[in-house]
Amino acid sequence: MHNAIAPIFELGGLYPAFGIDSIDPFELPLVNTIILLTSGATVTFSHHFLIKGGRKEGLSGALLTVIAALVFTGLQSIEYIVSTFTISDGIYGSCFFFSTGFHGLHVIIGTIFIGVGLIRLFNYQLTDSRHLGYECGILY
Repeated sequence: MHNAIAPIFELGGLYPAFGIDSIDPFELPLVNTIILLTSGATVTFSHHFLIKGGRKEGLSGALLTVIAALVFTGLQSIEYIVSTFTISDGIYGSCFFFSTGFHGLHVIIGTIFIGVGLIRLFNYQLTDSRHLGYECGILY
């Protein structure tokens, strides 16, 4: 509310003397973006081959997707650890941690969904015509 009524345009928000070094978008965030796009391709690969009856390819695609999601979550935690600001450092810190935190939570929940689908696929519980739960996890 304070920032909406009396905005301070420095990156430091209410405490410009402390200064905030924003995260370079061409370093770790770019790597995480590439990982997320790759995981979208691998889960699509998995789903496509599951529909075509390729269980082995479906398993490998789902496994690669879960690994990519875990790597993404690990790199996001590293990003939080090395950042020079906190959630209480003005509007920049609040918006950064709020938006990336909710996205990280979304990825963790999606990882659980795909992980359950991977286990079910491994246990022969998913077929080319019976995989609604896995498909819902993919759409999430």
